[in-house]
Amino acid sequence: MGKTIFEKIWSEHCVSEINDEVGLLLIDRILLHERTGGVALQGLATAGRAVKAPHNCFATMDHVVDTLPGRTDETTMPTGKSFITATRAAAKAAGIRLFDIGDPRQGIVHVMSPEQAIVLPGLTLVCPDSHTLTQGALGALAWGIGSTEAEHALATSTLRVARPKTMRVTVEGLLHKGVTAKDLALFIIARFGSSGAKSHVVEYAGPAIDALDIEARMTLCNMTAEFGAFSAIIAPDMKVFAYLRGRPFAPDDTLWPKAVAHWRGLASDPDALFDIEHRVNASEVQPMVSWGTNPEQSIAIGDRVAPSMPNAEAAATRALNYMDLKPGSALEGLKIDAAFIGSCTNSRISDLRRAAAILRGRKVASGVRAICVPGSTTVKLQAEAEGLHKIFIEAGFEWRESGCSMCFFAGGESFGLHQRVITSTNRNFESRQGPNTRSHLASPETVAASALAGHISDPRMVQL
Repeated sequence: MGKTIFEKIWSEHCVSEINDEVGLLLIDRILLHERTGGVALQGLATAGRAVKAPHNCFATMDHVVDTLPGRTDETTMPTGKSFITATRAAAKAAGIRLFDIGDPRQGIVHVMSPEQAIVLPGLTLVCPDSHTLTQGALGALAWGIGSTEAEHALATSTLRVARPKTMRVTVEGLLHKGVTAKDLALFIIARFGSSGAKSHVVEYAGPAIDALDIEARMTLCNMTAEFGAFSAIIAPDMKVFAYLRGRPFAPDDTLWPKAVAHWRGLASDPDALFDIEHRVNASEVQPMVSWGTNPEQSIAIGDRVAPSMPNAEAAATRALNYMDLKPGSALEGLKIDAAFIGSCTNSRISDLRRAAAILRGRKVASGVRAICVPGSTTVKLQAEAEGLHKIFIEAGFEWRESGCSMCFFAGGESFGLHQRVITSTNRNFESRQGPNTRSHLASPETVAASALAGHISDPRMVQL
């Protein structure tokens, strides 16, 4: 019987089978950020344990850092400084690499890691952050853990893992022009439910996936956290190899041929079996917008609001009340107060280029606060080298330093009470972006088009 990609990586990394359901896995890379990483490192130090393989551990400042120009340790949420300084001290003491404020490599952990080629095909990678799944786009087995698990991984380079089940989502055909990986992700979650992949590794496959660029694949894998998955993965191909080559932590030229030869074997065998198989027709996907307080509650931009899953009436009623909507409401044309482009989902250079193409030569509608936060300092510098920042600023967007920012308002900022926000982030939970803020998830293109119109708007209607 053939093996899936997941099964191949599992077997290569399983130090010991504890029982039929649980294995002890070797962990190749550990990522940390200041909101949870400092806690793990301090806990380890308090217990008198050292980091086993500090050269395989990386930390960055992203969650609670201020993103306003001229930021310092002081310009953050009231307790943010202590998170930053504690992580800085603990990382230095442990001897692990830290991409600090002011470092050109600093950024959101799931943006920074692929940029630096810290994540590579076939590796196991963990981080105390739920959107670690993002990095499965490079063919790695990546998943989120808690701070206690992070301590164990740091001390032993292993983790006890309950073996997840497998799911393959095959996306046939190709996405229409103007339809993005973010739209595909929301479409899948709306169809199969936010817990539809619970305790599964989701492998994405099919012509539509092959056609996606690497950063689009990251968006899709990132949103798989909202599908309830343990992890997400896409078989590495020539696009992945080209993306990684020459990056700081990629294999050098002497090791590159051997690495690629191994990576080519990281594909599910033709006769591999999955616990669940889903098929999706890419031609059915349109620009999507969430209407509720869960990514599952999403519809095509031209459709009207309705519960997306069977037996979801109670949750839908609560969501409608919170969002100040009614059954049958149209989202297109709904007035917005703010627009946000950023987060580990949609803040890479390709996201900013596409949004800028819509904004070029146009102005944000009066009364709309618009913010763009690049996902890393590398992205910010590249965008500025291309002149994208001028397009955003001239259109009326605030142009920020990199960080998680108002994906959730841990950085000390938030949108206002009951404000309606169109956002490229991954979660639209109650008060996620501010006190009783009403967040509508969408692609960067939809956010940009809506900011210009002053209401939720179909980006395909903007003449480029």
